[in-house]
Amino acid sequence: MSDVTTHQAEEDARNDSILIYVDGRIVPKAEATVSVYDSGFMLGDGVWEGLRLYDGKWAFIDEHIDRLFEAAKAIDLEIGMDRAGVVQALLATQEANKMTTDAHARLMVTRGIKTRPFQHPGLSRQGPTFVIIMEHSQPKIPRPITLATVPHQRGLPMTQDPKLNSHSKLNCILACIAAQKAGADEALMLDVHGFVNTTNACNFFIVKNGAVWTSTGDYCMNGITRQKVIDLCRANDIPIHERNYSLVDTYAADEAFLTGTFGAQTPVSTIDGRLIGTGELGPMTKRLRGLYKDLVDRS
Repeated sequence: MSDVTTHQAEEDARNDSILIYVDGRIVPKAEATVSVYDSGFMLGDGVWEGLRLYDGKWAFIDEHIDRLFEAAKAIDLEIGMDRAGVVQALLATQEANKMTTDAHARLMVTRGIKTRPFQHPGLSRQGPTFVIIMEHSQPKIPRPITLATVPHQRGLPMTQDPKLNSHSKLNCILACIAAQKAGADEALMLDVHGFVNTTNACNFFIVKNGAVWTSTGDYCMNGITRQKVIDLCRANDIPIHERNYSLVDTYAADEAFLTGTFGAQTPVSTIDGRLIGTGELGPMTKRLRGLYKDLVDRS
């Protein structure tokens, strides 16, 4: 299996001694535990959000906190604190770890500890579990990512809405396993109509004839970095299309790249063994990287 992922980071010894926020306490990694009866461990019943620290600022923090609360509301989960409380917990964890830049935070909220090991949400009676893992994290992706198309789909909203950042990620994990069995780094997933949609971990874009294409967004996580790239294209007179398109269009692309909070814009070299463009970081992806960096610096 491939050992390259879109979330690959430099080794950092400081992460051995990080402090983690668990339900109001900030504790060493070895002490950061939750119950085996926790709804998240037992059933994947929870939501999460990822944020990135650049030069002392959490990029697009308001939008990330908005999305966390929207996801919690969607699954009828009370986080147990207001927005200011969540931000305060994030900043307290940052301060405890003395982090100033190149850090990644994962905020996780579950329905909490269950009284018995069964599905019904009414068995979660002790309030939510809220955890913040914060690591020193400098992306280290040694080469462009390779993708393989897999049979696993990002499905319809009435099954598991792909717009929801839930703890239940098994569909995406199975997609990633299938891609790795095929010799690729990660999976390219289609929507229910067979159009190109997203990868198992990131949003997906192609570049054709000077224009940037991405999916309609109907069947994928509407990523914050995805939207920033769309907005940057519009603001800089780069043609951008949110549309249905097929693997035929994709294989003929001049460039392809992924977007996500961790890696920002990650180039793709091959899809299903087809070389995309030169197989290296393309000029449009490079330009968008620069525009995105400038946007982060201004935010």
